[in-house]
Amino acid sequence: MFRAIRNLLRLATIGRALTRHDALFLLEVSDGGRLLARFLHLFADRRFASLRPGQRLASALQALGPTFVKFGQALSTRSDLVGDQVAEDLSELQDRVPPFPAAEARAIIAAELGQPIEVLFQSFTDEPVAAASIAQVHFAITSSGEEVAVKVLRPGVETKFARDIALFYWLAKGIERLLPSLRRLRFVDSVKAFEDSVTLEMDLRFEAAAAAEMAENFADDPTFTIPSIDWQRTARRVLTLERIHGISIDEVDALKAAGHDLVAIVEKAADAFFNMVFRDGFFHADMHPGNLFVGDDGQLIAVDFGITGRVDKQTRRFLGEMLIGFLNGNYRRVAEVHFEAGYVAPDKSVDAFSQACRSFAEPILGRPLHEISIARLLGQLFQVTDTFAMEVQPQLLLLQKSMLVAEGVGRHLDPHINMWQLARPLIEQWMAANLGPQARVRDSVGAVVASLESLPRLVSHAEKTVEALRHGGLRLHPDSLKSLQGGGRRSGLFPTWLPWVLVAVLAAALFLHQ
Repeated sequence: MFRAIRNLLRLATIGRALTRHDALFLLEVSDGGRLLARFLHLFADRRFASLRPGQRLASALQALGPTFVKFGQALSTRSDLVGDQVAEDLSELQDRVPPFPAAEARAIIAAELGQPIEVLFQSFTDEPVAAASIAQVHFAITSSGEEVAVKVLRPGVETKFARDIALFYWLAKGIERLLPSLRRLRFVDSVKAFEDSVTLEMDLRFEAAAAAEMAENFADDPTFTIPSIDWQRTARRVLTLERIHGISIDEVDALKAAGHDLVAIVEKAADAFFNMVFRDGFFHADMHPGNLFVGDDGQLIAVDFGITGRVDKQTRRFLGEMLIGFLNGNYRRVAEVHFEAGYVAPDKSVDAFSQACRSFAEPILGRPLHEISIARLLGQLFQVTDTFAMEVQPQLLLLQKSMLVAEGVGRHLDPHINMWQLARPLIEQWMAANLGPQARVRDSVGAVVASLESLPRLVSHAEKTVEALRHGGLRLHPDSLKSLQGGGRRSGLFPTWLPWVLVAVLAAALFLHQ
C-alpha cells in the first residue's frame, strides 16, 4: 500500500510537469487518454506552445531530473513508439546537471581506492570538466606523473534510480494489463533493458572493461583510439583513464584551422562504425560529438563507454543483407531476410512485406545521395511492427539510434557526403566473406568439424552403455520403464525414432570396440 501511494504521488509530480510543458501527447493512444490530454492541455504553460511535441517532452523530462533524462535518451531509440521527429528531439537531450562538491568527490575516491587522495595523485582539479546525472569528471596528475581524467559516481545516485525504475515497472505493468493491444511493444521488457543499461553505467568497472575491450579490437588501427585505463585507480564508483587531447568532432572551424581534412574524418568515422558493428559485433552506442574527438594526427578518439551494444553474427548477417538489399532496391530480398531471421511471423505475406518496404524506402532512397539516411530507413522499418506482428529487437533499436547519431556527426562535418556510401564497399566485402559460397563451405566444414569433435564423447557414452549391457544390463528408473512401455502420462512425448537411433549408436560402438 505504501509503495502504491508513493508511486501515485510521484506520478502526480510527473503529470504536473508533463501538463505544464504540454507534453501529454503520448496519452493519445486511446480514446480516454486523448480526452484527458485535451483537457489538461488547457493548463499548459503557453511559453512552450511554439515548440515541437518532442521538444516539449524533452524539456519536461529535463525538469523531472536525471533518471528521466536517461529515460528520454532511451526512448529516443523507440521511433516505433514515438515517431521519427519526437525520437530525434529526444536524442538531443543533454545529460548535464549541476556538479556535486569536490570534497564529496575526494571522499568517494579515497573510500573506493583505500588510500588518501594525496597519495594517489600529485594534483587533483576540484572544478569538474563535466557533470552528468550519474557521474562527473575531474582532471588529475597521478603520483607517477601521468595526466588522467577521473570519473566519480554521483553520491546517492543508486537509490534515486532504483526508486524511479520501480515506478517505471509499475507503470509498464499497468499499461500492459489495461491495454492488451500494446503488449507487443514489450513495455516491461523495455524497462528491464533500461534498468540493465543504467545498472551497468553505475558500476564504473564495467565501463572500464568496455573501453579496454574496444581498445583491443582497434589495437592495430591508428585511425581510431581509446584512452588507456588506469586499473589501479579504478573501482566500482571511480574510473581513471588516460587524459586525451583533441578537438571535439563538431568544432568544424577549429578542425579546419588545425589543418584537418573533414572528408578524411568522415571516412574514418564510417570505417570505425562499420568495424565496430560488422567486424566486432560490439559498438559504442553513445558516440555523440561530446564523446568523439580528433587528435593531432587526425585520428578519432572516443570516450565515455557507459553505453555499448552488441550484435551477434547472425544479426550482423541479417543487417548486412538488409542494408545491401535496400541500397540495391531489392525489396523482395529485404523481406525474405526478415522472415529468415524470424522477425516476422511466418503466416504473414512476404509479398506484402516487400511492398511495405518499398513504400517507405523509395521516398528516402530517392533523395540525393548525401541526404539518404539509413538510420531513418530502419526507423521507418520498425514502425511497420504492428501490421506484420514483428517482435521488437532491442539490439537493433539501439543500433539504429547509434547510426542516427553517427549520421548527424558525418553531415555536420560535410553535408554533401553520405557516410554509409563510404562504408558500402566494406559492407559488401564483409558480406562476400561471410555469406558468399566460400563462407558457406567454411561454415559447413565448421559444423562437420564440430560434429567430429563431439564423436569421441558419443562413442565413449555408447561404449559405457555396451559394457553395462554385457554386465547385467542397464538399470532404469520405474517411471522411465513406464514411459518406455507407454504406461506413463508422458509416454506421448517419447519419440518413436529414438530406439532406432540408440540401436545405430550401439552398433557403431560395438563395431569400433572390436
